[in-house]
Amino acid sequence: MDAETATDDVTDSIAQIEMHRQIATREAGLAISCRKALRKLQELLDGEKVALERRELNVEHSANIDAVTIEIQRVRKLPRGPGAEASVSRRLRPGQQQVPQPNARPTPARNKGRRTMGRPGDR
Repeated sequence: MDAETATDDVTDSIAQIEMHRQIATREAGLAISCRKALRKLQELLDGEKVALERRELNVEHSANIDAVTIEIQRVRKLPRGPGAEASVSRRLRPGQQQVPQPNARPTPARNKGRRTMGRPGDR
């Protein structure tokens, strides 16, 4: 096995975490999906560090640690500012209502006036 490539298990885990992150981005937004992905990647990294400390296949685990660390850095660099959320479509799910802001002013009702049904001169 090449000393610089991660094992298939770790590569598959990273790919699965990324796939779930992309799905969560569409459903909940980029910031939430990145937090979840970072938490899962950190757990994976911790597991690889423990395995390395046990001195089990040092070369493989060090390559795995490098791969997970690179992925963590990539996810951290994803834009998560206020403008980034606007790029993700936020559609309400069925049965979900839009929550009013507590400090927002209520919009006044539109007064269309009386409609004259097309009779000229009654305006």
